[in-house]
Amino acid sequence: MKTTTHWRLAALLLLLLCLRGPVAAQVPTPPAATGSLTGTVLDSLSRQPVAYATVVLLPPTGDKPITGVAADDQGHFNLPKLAAGAFRLRASYVGYGTRTRSVTVGVGPTAVGTFLLPTAAQALGEAIIVGQKPVVEVRPDRLVYNADQDVSNAGGTAQDVLRKAPLLAVDGDGNVKMRGSANFKVLVNNKPSPTLASNLAEALKSIPADQIKSVEVITTPSAKYDGEGTAGIINIILKKGVDQGVNGRIGASSGNRNSNFNSALNFRKGKFGFTSSANAGAWYNPGDFSRERINYTSLGNDTLRQSGGSYNKGAWQYGTIGLDYDPAEYHSFSLAGSINHYGGNTTQDLFSQDRAAFPVSNPLYTRATKNIFSGLNVEGTGTYTRTFKQARKEWSVLGQYALNTGTFGYDFDQYTNSAIPLEQSQASYRERSRGRTPGHTFTFQTDFTQPFGDKKTLELGLKAIFRSTGSIADVDTLYPALSSDFTRSARRSTNFNYSQDVQAAYATYGFGVGKKLSASLGGRVERTGLAADFVNNPGFTRSYVTPLPNGNARYAFSEVTSLRLAYSRRITRPYIDYLNPFIDRSDAKNISYGNPNLDPELTDSYELSYNTSIKTMSLNASLSVRHTGNAIEQVRFLTTNPLVALPETIVPDPSVTVQTFANVAANTYYQFNVYLSAKPLPKWDLSAGPDVQYIVRRSVALNAERQGFTAGINGNTSYKLNKGFTVQGFVYASLPTPEIQGTGPANLYYQMGVKKSLLKEKADLVLNFGSPFNAYWPYRTTTTTQYFTERSESRSYQRAFRFSFSYRFGQAGQAKQRKSINNDDTKGGGSKQGG
Repeated sequence: MKTTTHWRLAALLLLLLCLRGPVAAQVPTPPAATGSLTGTVLDSLSRQPVAYATVVLLPPTGDKPITGVAADDQGHFNLPKLAAGAFRLRASYVGYGTRTRSVTVGVGPTAVGTFLLPTAAQALGEAIIVGQKPVVEVRPDRLVYNADQDVSNAGGTAQDVLRKAPLLAVDGDGNVKMRGSANFKVLVNNKPSPTLASNLAEALKSIPADQIKSVEVITTPSAKYDGEGTAGIINIILKKGVDQGVNGRIGASSGNRNSNFNSALNFRKGKFGFTSSANAGAWYNPGDFSRERINYTSLGNDTLRQSGGSYNKGAWQYGTIGLDYDPAEYHSFSLAGSINHYGGNTTQDLFSQDRAAFPVSNPLYTRATKNIFSGLNVEGTGTYTRTFKQARKEWSVLGQYALNTGTFGYDFDQYTNSAIPLEQSQASYRERSRGRTPGHTFTFQTDFTQPFGDKKTLELGLKAIFRSTGSIADVDTLYPALSSDFTRSARRSTNFNYSQDVQAAYATYGFGVGKKLSASLGGRVERTGLAADFVNNPGFTRSYVTPLPNGNARYAFSEVTSLRLAYSRRITRPYIDYLNPFIDRSDAKNISYGNPNLDPELTDSYELSYNTSIKTMSLNASLSVRHTGNAIEQVRFLTTNPLVALPETIVPDPSVTVQTFANVAANTYYQFNVYLSAKPLPKWDLSAGPDVQYIVRRSVALNAERQGFTAGINGNTSYKLNKGFTVQGFVYASLPTPEIQGTGPANLYYQMGVKKSLLKEKADLVLNFGSPFNAYWPYRTTTTTQYFTERSESRSYQRAFRFSFSYRFGQAGQAKQRKSINNDDTKGGGSKQGG
């Protein structure tokens, strides 16, 4: 069980207060103090350190502490200057059971070994006090949003959960940003999900919020992580099973924006463990949009006005299964698999009117369009882990295969010179397209950790990833006045194969310098091999080697206050969403396609963070700078003034714009963010924090420079009432963001919920309301270039309600954590090109 750092620090502070004068008066100070005790506190299931656990020395009888200390962030503790004799040593932490053992202090240091603390559910037979985790934990290297403590998540999806996590923002279309950047990586249980990599906005809808335990926001990952994700890593931790016995849960929810069913069954007996889940759901969201664009040409101005409504709906199915076997002490095997399928469509009526001082194509028309999409991800992972008698020493070998395929397409009927859609038989032009993106990934990885004493650790690892993907699409056209059947447009078909192989090696050395300073130095070297094959055009192959240094240092002013300095270099490799050359013409005035010739990005990140705890309050404040050269940006331009070479099938037209991706900018983010987590009253939790950025974007290719401030704030609060009721509230708001060709939208989202616990805390009824006081939020963007300006508005109808019921049976608990693969090395996750 993961628990919050500030509870540990607060517990230590109370302990130290208790150790003042009155304790000293009751327990005489030993005449000689020449001995010491050292050891480590670990979670009994995961064997992970219990950071800042409280360790106290007790007399042979009675519970008055003689002295005490908090473990460090690796679970290590040292009690110095002890008198010789027989004592008892007790380790504890909020949310865990206690462990007490007899010890004998001699002359010099005495190693007492490892204290294995059981989680609260394991310690049913012990008289312990279990504290509830706060909604947000502040840790030295990350912020943790404990989604299972937020009642307003009931019945929602991973999209709803990420919307509430610190430093994250989700817009009305489900697009996620971390610290203002879309360049990050999302892991599930520390391993990649190919579905998330290929289409994040849609895939997040297929993970039920009720299965998510927490979300970790890691802004400066170590060299052990793949070098991808320049803004950082989002790690979604799913709920686990039990240590022994059987447990499970079942739940359902329904509302005006989505409905779902979720279930889980887990058991463990002796050396065998089993976990599983089965889930399904549906979503349905209306929307409106409008845009006005003025093109500046040598022939005169051209004004385009477009508007319309849309309706997006779909369904998903998500299932997982896991098996683990521990044949002997220090040896474990595990197999894990998952299947994720989603599919849906968006219907749209588009009205378009183009008034110009010169003849233009399609000056007035209405289009009735249906976009369709689906995705299928099947993956399996096998792991062998070898631990040793020496705590924290570990070797693991992992292998994974992932099948990731998707489909996309559209059908539209155009009604020329009509302001409204007519009968299909009256269409002047019809077009349809179908495509697919096949994908396979093979991953092999080995990691080794070797501790040297209590404060020194060496980590080594090797990894190889072999990816293949592509895009196969066809386009059929029909002019009803000329023909009765669709005709295949051979010159607009796409057949593109792409492979990306990555081999990597890393090493990290962590060490302590005195009692207050600890540091870690590491590096990662990655070789990337690329090959692209176009059926109708020449392909290419190339490779490059990238060194990625990494380091951090932490100075502890006290047990509860520290300062951390970190540096990392990270790489971004574009993946299929950015590379797909399929040309989407579903809007005749706004064409889009990917760019298979993109180069990778490199980002240098510097961060200085301050952490402290005062009683029941934890505070994290950080200053950071991120610089990305050769940045991949979404760019738009007139077909008559292209920034990059146009595909040969696009005919230049001064009234048509193109949207694609290009390495055209250098971006620098100067950022300051504060996050506070507090418990003003025993039943009241509160967390909030602002995030302020100054962004500088420069592009020689675009002859553009944009700079300015943006800011956002995230707040979450809950209060436990009597008779099993809990109320919860959340709000996120942000200002517009400077982009390389304009400004991005402002954002506002808020939610409130109430939960009633039933059946001896085994069942919950939850009623949630999303943005109840406004029907929609207008996401407004601007684009300004030398040749055109545009203002657009997309309305997201966020007013929502949802009613949920869930029931838990069997033992509560936590499954043993297993090693997993982290393929967090590609840039992807946008909407599918052509979909």
